Amino acid sequence: MNRRLFLRTSLASSLAIPAFALEANNPYRKNIGIQLYTLRNEIKADTAGTIKAVAEAGYQQVEPYGFPDAGDMIAAAKDNGLAINSSHFAWESVTQPDKEGIPAFFDILQKAKDVGLTHLVVPYIHGHNRETLDGYKSLAEKMNTAAIEAKSAGIQLSYHNHAFEFQPMEGGKTGYDIFRKEFAPEMKFEVDVFWVKVGGVDPSTLIKELKGRVSQLHLKDLQKGTSIPEFGSLPKEAFKELGNGMIPIEPIIEAAAEAGVAHCHVEQDQSPAPLKSIAESAAYLNSL
Repeated sequence: MNRRLFLRTSLASSLAIPAFALEANNPYRKNIGIQLYTLRNEIKADTAGTIKAVAEAGYQQVEPYGFPDAGDMIAAAKDNGLAINSSHFAWESVTQPDKEGIPAFFDILQKAKDVGLTHLVVPYIHGHNRETLDGYKSLAEKMNTAAIEAKSAGIQLSYHNHAFEFQPMEGGKTGYDIFRKEFAPEMKFEVDVFWVKVGGVDPSTLIKELKGRVSQLHLKDLQKGTSIPEFGSLPKEAFKELGNGMIPIEPIIEAAAEAGVAHCHVEQDQSPAPLKSIAESAAYLNSL
């Protein structure tokens, strides 16, 4: 083969291979998780059957929601050999600890240790807590305090974003800017790539910029043609299975490896057929 033909053949071969093709033993693909909020209606109707279907779809770990009131999900996951490293929890124990009826964060930590959790995630913050940048600063202080307490219990505390954190406020700064500046080393981010994209920020770039500060990712796809940025509510059809939207997943997983991310979880907030959707997303990841 002459040199010109060799170069032409090599170029054609390289174009046929995805730039970020994942190895068979890629830790995120091999140990892919599912945020169980995706299946909240199915879990309410049949927890055991739903978790069994999660295992059959190829998932290796689950991330429950509503901890410490997640016992049935955790028991079903263990019955099906699924790992449970992380959970969303009663976050007001951190952001509004004096609110009536809210469990103490110390008690949540003890229960998390009892079931073997290594990560807890603040999944949301109320609108009245984030009306100003000072509101975000106050939230950061509370989360920092809780993160230090969690670390002493061997648990990593993180914050899960939506899109509202990326909306410009006073002086053009955003709530996420405040969190990036104010979070202590003990406090990490669980980056939801869908909501980052909706907020007008490139997920791969953000993950790289936060190297060493991202504990976990939520992977989901966004319908092509969706307005960007978009800080309000989205139609249900905007939430797509991995590979069916506008978000390139391979470079995100590549960035996760470079940034030291521990776990990746598929999540799809809305779907007309959630069990079918999670199976499709798992199949997409296995095809990379």
